[in-house]
Amino acid sequence: MFLFEKKRILITGGTGSLGKILVKRLLSGEQGCPAKIIIFSRDEAKQHDMRLHYQHMKNMTDEVTYNNFKQLVEFRIGDIRNYHSICSALKNVDIVINAAALKQVPSCEYFPYEAVQTNVIGAENIVTALRENDFDVKTVVGVSTDKACKPVNVMGMTKSLQERIFVAANISVPKVRFVLVRYGNVLASRGSVIPMFHEQIKNNLPLTVTTEDMTRFLLPLNHAVDTVFAAIESGQAGETYIPKVKSSSMINVAKALIEERPLKVKITGIRPGEKIHEILISEEEAWHTVERGDYYVIKPILPELIKNPSEKIIDNPNEYSSATKPMTLDETTKMLKQNHLLYGDEIGEGELLR
Repeated sequence: MFLFEKKRILITGGTGSLGKILVKRLLSGEQGCPAKIIIFSRDEAKQHDMRLHYQHMKNMTDEVTYNNFKQLVEFRIGDIRNYHSICSALKNVDIVINAAALKQVPSCEYFPYEAVQTNVIGAENIVTALRENDFDVKTVVGVSTDKACKPVNVMGMTKSLQERIFVAANISVPKVRFVLVRYGNVLASRGSVIPMFHEQIKNNLPLTVTTEDMTRFLLPLNHAVDTVFAAIESGQAGETYIPKVKSSSMINVAKALIEERPLKVKITGIRPGEKIHEILISEEEAWHTVERGDYYVIKPILPELIKNPSEKIIDNPNEYSSATKPMTLDETTKMLKQNHLLYGDEIGEGELLR
């Protein structure tokens, strides 16, 4: 039986970069044909843009995908911050993928209460709705971030709380399985560094890097979706799935994109709340982390949720940091080329859907 066959799937924040690739992959039928894909977001303009993209598919090359889109996808305007709004969206749903978030670090630093409303209260609204209503939801996936690990900024603090809300929900709402995914910088996602570097190259400007020492994990969008699928397929209540992924210094990313152009790298200083390195597993978490194929899995912190206490902990449990073994410049260039991210490759909104 395919993972999503005849399932009704709700994606909160479904018009974001991850949501778009999730929809594309779900429509492909690679894991079975869903009964319904519900895109829940408060941005009607992005929903309209998404509709237009699939209408253009009909006029170009992929009428089958367009027909699937027309039959399976439902758009819902709503806000995860609003309890009644999320209750309405959860009716007759089997799987929830919570990708709604305020995720820009500086914005969350300047408007911390807004980050709490979306990242914390929004998650609690989902849990409360499932606890207080007789909905059919079987699985909730919380999409988290490296910044939730040893958080030093508001975005990370609120995402860390979201993780704990979903883990604890397995006890207060035992009929629903709550699992998590956590990963770092997603290549070419909206607001990430590579589109910014492309824009700077386009305008013959220096490429701005906050510090020479900064490193980041580099995760292709499809690998992010694979992580969500793996958590849905194999994750046990309260577990956090983390992809094994390569990292690079931001200096090398900038140099790889500059290639032979007469452009410089400009060091601008660390932004409010910014980390020098990404950490996906802290040293404390490593002591209850296991390996499953292409993923590390952090076991839940609550002992009531441990299903297999004898599962082997990873060897040499240390923190999993982007600073540990970053790629060389040549390796970074090769990875960007493989993912069609060198300057001149299109990585706009439409490309994220292809």
